[in-house]
Amino acid sequence: MTTDILTVSCPSKRGIVATISSYLASQGCSISDSSQFDDVETGTFFMRVSFISEEGKPLSEIAEGFTRIGAEWNMNFEFHDSTTRMKVILMVSRFGHCLNDILYRWKIGMLPIDIVGVVSNHFNYQHLVLSHNLPFHHIKVTKDNKAEAEAELMAIIERTQAELIVLARYMQVLSDELCRRMPGRVINIHHSFLPGFKGAKPYHQAHKRGVKLIGATAHYVTAELDEGPIIDQETIAVTHAQSADDYVSIGRDVESRTLARAIHAHIHHRVFVNGDRTIVFPASPDSYAADRVG
Repeated sequence: MTTDILTVSCPSKRGIVATISSYLASQGCSISDSSQFDDVETGTFFMRVSFISEEGKPLSEIAEGFTRIGAEWNMNFEFHDSTTRMKVILMVSRFGHCLNDILYRWKIGMLPIDIVGVVSNHFNYQHLVLSHNLPFHHIKVTKDNKAEAEAELMAIIERTQAELIVLARYMQVLSDELCRRMPGRVINIHHSFLPGFKGAKPYHQAHKRGVKLIGATAHYVTAELDEGPIIDQETIAVTHAQSADDYVSIGRDVESRTLARAIHAHIHHRVFVNGDRTIVFPASPDSYAADRVG
């Protein structure tokens, strides 16, 4: 028996949890994990339910029967087969720490995704990608060919049917049009926790200002640069005794961990976009089981 997932967002009303649990029980399903949140500010209810069909009823049949309930409660809902891996494209420029970390986690099963390609505007990591038997796509980007480069990228996305794009330190700005076409489907790692240190060499800027905390922010990409809904963040303490290069080294580790957690949350359907914010439910037992190796 496999664990499947139901995600729901809808206007907040009394009885939603009871309705969902009663329906699943009527379909011969047992709930293995459930998380919910009622946002009183927006009047929106969010829920993620992991369940097992003990009678072996097909997920498509369970989902079809839920349609009436979804319409009655004005729900946005999706059923997810936990055995189906999400198709992901990774994008990278000259800094490869996040790419290496993702490939390692993917290889040992900690990130159960289907990597359908790696795109870069440089050739630095072509050999690394090919050594993992993954497609490598070089798309040169200049100030004069941005439209053509992005059209090539969109062709790859459409051809591979990629469901998620991960900017693993990809240092080119995506167009507003692409961001609008893929809302909630592009994750970026921002190499700074403090907004005051945007742009080039943020860790050197932080070192110059004598900060005591550095960190990273993983967020969905929107048309507003580095302003998309935040999925995950991490900070780490630094001291006056450490150099700017130390900050960079420490920061790279933080970036890799933060991005990996954000990807893990997204592929297990634990993230709900709530306006400019996100609701991120904790990892459930089913997601850990799916990632177990050996």
